[in-house]
Amino acid sequence: MDYKGLSLAVGHVPELDKGFVPLGLFFRTYQAEAKHPFAVAVEGGGGQVTVYETALRDPMLGSEADRVYVDRLVKCLLWMWGGWKVTVCGSDAAWEQLRRAYAPDGSRAFDEDFMGRVYEHPFQVERCSFEDRPHNVGGGEGMAGNLEGCRIGIDLGGSNIKVSAVQDGVTVFNESFPWQPKVETDPQYHYEHVRKAVEATAAKLPRVDGVGISSAGVFIENRCMVASLFLAVSREEFDRSCKDLYIRAVADAVGKDVPLTIANDGDVTALAGSLAGIGGALLGTSLGTAQAGGYVTETGAVTGWLNEFAFVPIDARSDVAIDPWSGDGGCGVNYLSQDGSIRLAPLAGLEPVGDDPSQQFRYLRAKMEAGDDRGAAIYRTMGDYLGHALAMYEMFYNTKRVLVMGGVAGGPGGDLMLERAREVLKDYSSTLQVDAPDEKVRQLGQSVAAAALPQIKHG
Repeated sequence: MDYKGLSLAVGHVPELDKGFVPLGLFFRTYQAEAKHPFAVAVEGGGGQVTVYETALRDPMLGSEADRVYVDRLVKCLLWMWGGWKVTVCGSDAAWEQLRRAYAPDGSRAFDEDFMGRVYEHPFQVERCSFEDRPHNVGGGEGMAGNLEGCRIGIDLGGSNIKVSAVQDGVTVFNESFPWQPKVETDPQYHYEHVRKAVEATAAKLPRVDGVGISSAGVFIENRCMVASLFLAVSREEFDRSCKDLYIRAVADAVGKDVPLTIANDGDVTALAGSLAGIGGALLGTSLGTAQAGGYVTETGAVTGWLNEFAFVPIDARSDVAIDPWSGDGGCGVNYLSQDGSIRLAPLAGLEPVGDDPSQQFRYLRAKMEAGDDRGAAIYRTMGDYLGHALAMYEMFYNTKRVLVMGGVAGGPGGDLMLERAREVLKDYSSTLQVDAPDEKVRQLGQSVAAAALPQIKHG
């Protein structure tokens, strides 16, 4: 396959999407003959800095391949790591391209606005020489998960608040409290439900040494910057009342001096795998209504990165499968989710039945489970997507193990997806081990894993 002047040796072309250009393969092919040292540093919350060192074929970005490489690389880094400042090291031309793109009226205006709001800092693109590039700072050292002491774990879902009380590794209380946060416009509703859930759980312990919360969304230093649970809350009210809502609710329930750690549900799922005995650094991705991600280090530490795989591109083509929210194309949400399966359905000769994406997906899944090869073709294609995506993630995450979960990856179709993904990874000579969560991980549960988040003060 020829793309932007590069010859890409695509081993597994997705069955229903012959034009798919694996972004990871594009990156690897480009890097193979790149000699000019180049780096990109991303600064996020709390002064955390993560640096990716690579090289350019032409520091003047004289070819379209050079320009696409820089554009897609920085897009990936921002949505994997998260940050309000990008420092471009070693190419003034790359800095100029990115400075224009990440302007309020640039091609990446959505990303510029989103990151600026999340990190509450005007988005910046700076430059320096490769020799003066920043160093890595932070990344979750010392945040290794454990279950010692008396802990509370909370999993904030779209229809239930699941809680666990854990005392020295033993779960002494599990409960689920119904709620409907996505339709409530008043943040006080959210506050009261979280506070009462924490209070009810605290009553089951002799003391509370720490509280951990798992939720979909973006959390910076425990503050909620973006979350689907506040879908009905206006942006003005969210900024005024919701960013510190969980912090206030926990403090009012058990005291402001009790250690609290809040993390996105993808990270907590990866932490659950670590606690269940899966050794080493672990990457997780959940394929459902969207695509979530999570990562823990070798020691079980949560890094504080965004891991928003839904908006990490996996297809080098940015003019296909356009996401209506971000306006960008080629991102994971349109390939590895319910919407991804629905997008493929007409190409497989199927017309999804149902009034909403979840119903339409269930229809397609039922076709697969009934032995309809058109349904199987969708899963085979998504399995190829997944394999190529994992090969790209491996370039940025230090891990040899991936857990793939979520409704789209469930059942016989999910098994087929993982089988195809493993075959694709062989094309990259990857040793990445790809699995679904086993029963031990499932039994541990998201709320128990969340209880392992906070560091307990001893003495």
